[in-house]
Amino acid sequence: MISSGTAAYGMYSRNVALPEVVSALNRAGYHNENICMVLSPAHPDAAIFHGTACSGIDGLESDTTTRIIHWFSKLGAVVIPTVGVFIRSQSFLNALLAERTCSPLSRGSRTLVDLGFSPDDAKRLGHRLSDVGALVYVSCPENGNAISVIELLRRTGAQEAATLESMQAAAAA
Repeated sequence: MISSGTAAYGMYSRNVALPEVVSALNRAGYHNENICMVLSPAHPDAAIFHGTACSGIDGLESDTTTRIIHWFSKLGAVVIPTVGVFIRSQSFLNALLAERTCSPLSRGSRTLVDLGFSPDDAKRLGHRLSDVGALVYVSCPENGNAISVIELLRRTGAQEAATLESMQAAAAA
């Protein structure tokens, strides 16, 4: 887990406007450095890193690419398995780039384990991530904050939202 507190996450479909989710979190007092997104490589916001969108041939595509990269760089971290990673927060840097032993998990699932998910949950969510599109992870200093994050994530369209703490307790039972 990233912080000494807990964390909450929400799974989103490809058609949810992630900047609006982050703005809602910001308005509720959660800072960008505590937010990590894991995007499916097929997610529309990750599409800029495929094909001609990166070439900058078209001015509109170049503007869109610049705007998305600028937005990604403001967050604690953005991970697009098999494509790349943007990391601003030291705690996400330590968690996501820590030296680890070789794992049979896919890159997306390994990222989730690095964030504090159990291997079973990481595998399940990794599969859903490729179908759903995006996971928004919020590091919270207190458990009470995580509950309010879950409620906010649900209101902004999360198909699934929970705390890592509640997932770990359910697995132990």
